[in-house]
Amino acid sequence: MTVELTLNETSLTEYETTSWSAVTCLSLLTFLLVGLEFLPVSLLTPIANDLSVSEGQAGLAITASGVFAVITSLFGNAFLAKIDRKSVVLLYTAVLVASSLAVALAPNFPVFLVGRSLVGVSIGGFWSLSTAILARLASGRDLPKAIALLQGGTAFALILAAPLGSFLGGLIGWRGTFFITVPIGIAALVWQLVVLPRMPATSTVSVARIFGLLRNHTFAIGMAATALAFIGQNALSIYLRPFLEGVTGLDLNVLSMVLLGIGVGGLAGTSVIGFVARRHLLLVLVGLPAALAVLALLLIALGPFAAVTASLLVMWGFFSTPLPVAWNTWMAAIVPGELEAAGGLQVALIQLAIAGGAFAGGMLFDTAGWWSTFLLAACLLAGSAVLAALAGRRS
Repeated sequence: MTVELTLNETSLTEYETTSWSAVTCLSLLTFLLVGLEFLPVSLLTPIANDLSVSEGQAGLAITASGVFAVITSLFGNAFLAKIDRKSVVLLYTAVLVASSLAVALAPNFPVFLVGRSLVGVSIGGFWSLSTAILARLASGRDLPKAIALLQGGTAFALILAAPLGSFLGGLIGWRGTFFITVPIGIAALVWQLVVLPRMPATSTVSVARIFGLLRNHTFAIGMAATALAFIGQNALSIYLRPFLEGVTGLDLNVLSMVLLGIGVGGLAGTSVIGFVARRHLLLVLVGLPAALAVLALLLIALGPFAAVTASLLVMWGFFSTPLPVAWNTWMAAIVPGELEAAGGLQVALIQLAIAGGAFAGGMLFDTAGWWSTFLLAACLLAGSAVLAALAGRRS
């Protein structure tokens, strides 16, 4: 999850030249954060079997990380307000390593959930600080490039997490897959220790200021549309592996390729969204969730047909991945002077939506069947399109 900023010539930075090594090491951190957040999506079945829980209960791995990401994004900065920001980044990276270790060695499901909660702390904490930290590492003219480099870690994680997790899960097991991220996290920690400069703490955005933005009715409607879009998207996306195995009947190798196709489709969607949104933002805000709602219904009807399902899921990636970019663009136009506070609220809202989608989707998956989860996604996405149209007209 990333937040875009509108930059101007008066942007303040601490350094005349950009520390690209520092920005690159933070990009590695975003790759780990986003990859670990969604890694359980491709490993739900083996996790459930090994820990003796249902696939719906295993989906709580996403819920747990989302809930703690929300809490940390809203309150973490205030709690750590007086600590040097380099130390805070090191702390969140160490928590990430501890999370991977706890998950990989979890003897039972409660310990597994504790490990997943720790990754949520890292996700919410770092993303709520990321833009402010980049503004201190990059010179004014280089800040857009620095933001793009940070987003690169996210983009690669979205492409690789699901198919690589599925492949490694079949090769070394789900525990081994999580354990691989431990030495990578330690390497990131050492790299940060070497290249990140000291960044004394500055003022933080208060929780009251963040929630005060909701008094703007247009902004509130847009945030509601954002929430419905992400709940619907994740209610379906998180349970794709059991759907592809049980309904479409794919083996592990083909399943990994389909998940890779979703990531490639998402990268393609992200690469073109900026050009379209400049001229037709309202069309994008309404069209993305509307297209996803149609795709969810088509997957219900055509799920048993492998080739068609694979094609539909590539389109799902194309239309779902650009959602944050579209809403960030709209947010910059609605509250241009409050982007830091609005970004904090958006981080919390999207993480809460991910958790809600995992929980609601899992409950329906276990009680009524996979199709009910997909139908819920379609309804929520359609609701998002309606609210997006309303927010766009009020804008």
